[in-house]
Amino acid sequence: MRTPLRPLARILQARAEGANPDLIERENLNHRHQAMHERTHSRAAARLGLMSACFAAFFVLIGVRMGHLAASEPVEPVASAPGAEIVAQRADIVDRNGRILATNMTTHALYAHPVDMVDPEGTAKSLAAIFPDLDAAALQRRFTDGRRFVWIRKVMSPEQMQKVHEIGDPGLLFGPREMRLYPNGTLLAHVLGGYSFGAEGVHSAEVIGTAGIEKAMDARLRDPAQGAEPLQLSIDLTVQATVEEVLQAGITALNARGGAAIIMDVNTGEIIAMASAPTFDPNDRPVPLVSKDAEPSDSPLFNRAVQGVYELGSTFKIFAVAQAMELGLVNPDTMVDANAPMIWGKHKIKEFEGHNYGPLLAVRDVIAKSSNVGTAHIALMIGGLRQQAFLKSLGFFEPTPLELVEAPGAKPLIPKKWPDIVTITTSYGHGMSASPMHLAAAYAAIGNGGIYIKPTLLKQNGPARGTRILSEKVAKDSVIMMRGVVTGGTASLAEVPGYEVAGKTGTADKPKRTGGYYKDKVINTFASVYPASDPRYVVLVTLDEPVDTTGPKPKRTAGWTSVPVAAEIIRRTAPILGIRPKVELAGETTLTAASN
Repeated sequence: MRTPLRPLARILQARAEGANPDLIERENLNHRHQAMHERTHSRAAARLGLMSACFAAFFVLIGVRMGHLAASEPVEPVASAPGAEIVAQRADIVDRNGRILATNMTTHALYAHPVDMVDPEGTAKSLAAIFPDLDAAALQRRFTDGRRFVWIRKVMSPEQMQKVHEIGDPGLLFGPREMRLYPNGTLLAHVLGGYSFGAEGVHSAEVIGTAGIEKAMDARLRDPAQGAEPLQLSIDLTVQATVEEVLQAGITALNARGGAAIIMDVNTGEIIAMASAPTFDPNDRPVPLVSKDAEPSDSPLFNRAVQGVYELGSTFKIFAVAQAMELGLVNPDTMVDANAPMIWGKHKIKEFEGHNYGPLLAVRDVIAKSSNVGTAHIALMIGGLRQQAFLKSLGFFEPTPLELVEAPGAKPLIPKKWPDIVTITTSYGHGMSASPMHLAAAYAAIGNGGIYIKPTLLKQNGPARGTRILSEKVAKDSVIMMRGVVTGGTASLAEVPGYEVAGKTGTADKPKRTGGYYKDKVINTFASVYPASDPRYVVLVTLDEPVDTTGPKPKRTAGWTSVPVAAEIIRRTAPILGIRPKVELAGETTLTAASN
């Protein structure tokens, strides 16, 4: 309760007794001051206690942090620079054995402050001499038109930087930045793709993927949390180098326009090698072709293994036979009508070069001799609806399932309608187009015992899970029939002693851009698995417009073009992949390699 300064009762009493009432007022005032002092002291003591507790907690925290630092591993500090916020360390890309395919390198950008330049004309001429792609006159105009800032080069070599230093103009300045380096040059160019700069500043630039796996896996490669962990591909660099060398040699020898080659593990789906020619250097990625007359495949940027959508010819015949066996319609020894030509409505189904394999031909010989008529009759047994369902299960109705930014655009060309004549022509690889990668994945399903596995460019830890499309017996019988194509059929040049190559040739007339087909231009493919007794790998080679001119008559079929190239790839890469050749006893004591 508040005490009044002048208590009325005591003052009245004091007046009655003749005492001074002011003494009572001063006494009351003293009591009030005493109480206020006590309250202020208590509040001050509370504040001091709180501050002491805070200081104690702060010093404890510092002590704990110092203890943690003392116990931790020392790390070199990293300096920062203006603009460093743009820079994001991009993860390396390595092959399946950890060898570097793509990494980062510190370089410098070159820019100019024209207002600080002493000799704009002389500097422009000197820069044009260092960088031949620069125009001296254009540079001089940019230096003298009133601009305050001019980009000259986004990246340059140490040698070029030194030459710029020697010019000595104070208006030329350097900015540090990070760039992508592909130490193997053109090797694996279509898989890696390339890079460019995103957000840029004077002191740094954001490195982003432009094509290939660099762009498809851009988020993973730029993730700071995974920057120290390289992206490991399924590619074997040594195998890749061999495949590219053999493919290019084959293209040159056979006068081909280009080609593609693939090696795929049938059990894991891993792509061990994938080559496309012509190729390019991702360190200096060329500009796309813009000529109206040029075909997309003329560009070195075009990945024929993934983006190339072709009629793959007789390589499709094994699918019709395998499906028919799976449905119980035929077996390898079943005799089918192969009498040529086959008349179906207004259409005439012929054999290559007018052959006629007679009224009856065993299914295994339909594959070995590559009979169009025999395959057509088998396809009609299956029917269009079941044929479509089977091809769909092999991935032929969807874009290429691969970790490349170009893959989703490579969708097979499927007939809009599916009458019987389409069923017939599709069975031997005409009228429907797909990429070599589609075909490789489908052949892997036959090679691994009947399970379709999506191909991948990322290293796997073991066999992949897939979808069963064929029984093991049918898949094995299919491989045996393809082995017959090599030992006694159209792919005899694919025989590599000791490696039991099994495969199927395919020769398809090349379509014109305006419609119809060329009479003297073909797309040739050889798809194979090996070893036939226990398939491990798919090897596929596709050539664009090949022709063998070594004999008196030009030869354009796959047996003379794609087959020997694939055989050479197997011959040179099988030992690298750890495939030991099988040998057989010749006599009682002599050990020799298996012969043709």
